[in-house]
Amino acid sequence: MFQKASAMDWDEVRCVAQTFETKVKRKWPHYLEEMKGVADGAGVSLLDILALNVRTEIAFGRWTDGCTSLSWQTEKHSFLAQNWDWEISQQENLIVLEIRQLDKPTIQMVTEAGMVGKIGFNSAGVGVCMNAIRTKGVDLDRLPVHLGMRMVLENSTARDALESLKQSGLLAGPVHLLISDAHESYGCEYTSTTHATLPPDSRGRVIHSNHLLMSHPGVVDTVWLSDSPFRVERMRELTDAVEDPSWTDVHSFFTDRKNAPAAICRVGDNSTLFNIIMDLKRREAVVRLGFPDAPVERLELKL
Repeated sequence: MFQKASAMDWDEVRCVAQTFETKVKRKWPHYLEEMKGVADGAGVSLLDILALNVRTEIAFGRWTDGCTSLSWQTEKHSFLAQNWDWEISQQENLIVLEIRQLDKPTIQMVTEAGMVGKIGFNSAGVGVCMNAIRTKGVDLDRLPVHLGMRMVLENSTARDALESLKQSGLLAGPVHLLISDAHESYGCEYTSTTHATLPPDSRGRVIHSNHLLMSHPGVVDTVWLSDSPFRVERMRELTDAVEDPSWTDVHSFFTDRKNAPAAICRVGDNSTLFNIIMDLKRREAVVRLGFPDAPVERLELKL
């Protein structure tokens, strides 16, 4: 995985991960303690687990996961959904975690084994999705992306989540986090030097894929997936055709294969590995592993 993304072998990856250990221990010690517990339970070293959790920063954003996300606030629902697209070999590493902590909301997330932060929602009705972005640069003193996703899910409102990221010094590298609760949604674009927030449109939607939609002075977006603009426009086209979205409608958006293989439902070496649809008003989610129109497994989550 790291060899393909950044031409580093595992010893080199562990060496780079070691540079994060002191910083994470100083600023976010509870996350490092949790990673140590995961490492002990798995019979591997802390650096092995830390490397997974800071992989975006180690590889300087050169991952190939292309995703499409949607938040849609209506009177009946607060939908937050996405397809997560990556290498097919990673599908066997997917797990659903439930995390219970004192004085914090309970979390349910779809993540990869060993990673303490990813896509999901909590018992307060806060949810997060993510889209990989590729721009140059990473700030190693800032919060790693996947720890930032975990931090979002430890808050009771989307607005509190934004503030917690701000207080932590924002995120280390390029990413889009779609952060929602039962009432509000924020499309949060981060690079190593800038950040910008994409507000909902007049219909309460935030739509995103794998390129920057807001202005980031001095930042050059590689638009590394040429189909990324198409997927944003296609999702807008699909949602424009629906007046009052239902669970079935949202599911149908993510099964769309127009422009295949580079579609919202992606096929090929980098394929859609799972779809998640959350309704944060009801604190419920449906996860479909594999293609959303032909899942190998369907899971219902509720908090």
